[in-house]
Amino acid sequence: MWDFVGPGALFGMERRGKAAFSGTNVFQGTTLHTLDAKGRLAVPARHREAFAADAAAEDGSAGLVLTRHPDGCLVLYPLSVWEERRRRLMRLPHSARALVRLVLGGAVELRFDAAGRILIPSDLRTLAGLERDCVLVGLGEHLELWSEPVWRKNEAEALAAGIDSADFTF
Repeated sequence: MWDFVGPGALFGMERRGKAAFSGTNVFQGTTLHTLDAKGRLAVPARHREAFAADAAAEDGSAGLVLTRHPDGCLVLYPLSVWEERRRRLMRLPHSARALVRLVLGGAVELRFDAAGRILIPSDLRTLAGLERDCVLVGLGEHLELWSEPVWRKNEAEALAAGIDSADFTF
């Protein structure tokens, strides 16, 4: 559903979903997955339910936005979270245009098929190094999708270097 929101919004129109993403729909955990021969990812039911609770497409199906991340992975956003991130990106200064091009230029809106899968576009699979084995990482309001070999390498390097807890205690 699109509503007129007045000056300052992209073209004066903005998508409005059923509800904003809430604390009850949090993405967490790390799961290993395999892309099928067509490049489809079977998204776990608990994550599909969170996307569905966030906002439904006009045809009644759950949707999400998939885009590139500067760290080399892909990011899956619920529609309401993506709208807020998109607005923030568009307000960045001209000096950040490379980041804006990377993220907004790589963004694509996707729908789940009847089997709960999404088709990862081939250009985004190539850019993220996704071939077959991948890792889905829940980070609160979004999910990251990594090539498993790249994820394992980055995780090992981070652990070897020591992870700054940023004053967080467990």
